[in-house]
Amino acid sequence: MSAMSAFKAWVKRRESPLARFAYRIVAGARTARFPVIRPLHRLVYAAHLGIRGLLAEAMRALYWTPVFVSRLETDAPGLMLYSGMPQVWGPLLIKVGRDVRMSGISTFIGRAGATTAELDIGDNVDIGWQCQLSVGTRIVIGDNVRLAGRVMLAGFPGHPMDAAARAAGLPDTEDQIGDIILEPDVWLATGVIVTAGVRIGAGTVVAAGSIVTRDLPPGVLAAGAPARVIRSLAP
Repeated sequence: MSAMSAFKAWVKRRESPLARFAYRIVAGARTARFPVIRPLHRLVYAAHLGIRGLLAEAMRALYWTPVFVSRLETDAPGLMLYSGMPQVWGPLLIKVGRDVRMSGISTFIGRAGATTAELDIGDNVDIGWQCQLSVGTRIVIGDNVRLAGRVMLAGFPGHPMDAAARAAGLPDTEDQIGDIILEPDVWLATGVIVTAGVRIGAGTVVAAGSIVTRDLPPGVLAAGAPARVIRSLAP
């Protein structure tokens, strides 16, 4: 044990008056702060937010957006990136429509070995924080779709079902992959997972934390694991 480690252990044990005094000094130093002068520090806080916002806007306009759009098959007019630039892994053809808002803390993945994996995002779409879109063959996100935070569209699992094949590092099999189609006006709430081969009908809302393993009709509220129709959203 080094001398510093021994000293830390001695202070933490507080077995003598001197050790207890040293512990109080160290604990006080760890929480020490400059006295708060509210009018002054509120101005400093406002300046901090303003400067951070200006820097973020400059990065978005001058760096993140043009660099990301260069990776796309479309010009994505009106694209609004925030919190950086989405990660793109694997072979993936990406098309983005007009006026899309997209968190930079999200990931788009094309299945390894795929030659035609395609992500097609429509107009006026929101893709929230920490979303993961894993494209096995094709994912289509219709106009006006809303994906809340931590939504996962799992068009492929990444591993085969057979244990020996997994241990050997083999890829998933063709029967495990499939398209995912979100028709216009769908809303997937926080933490929803959609598996391969699923189509969700126009205007349907899927409640937070649900797992969608089969097609859902248009215009309904669905929830659960696996998700099932709760009620119609028709007037």
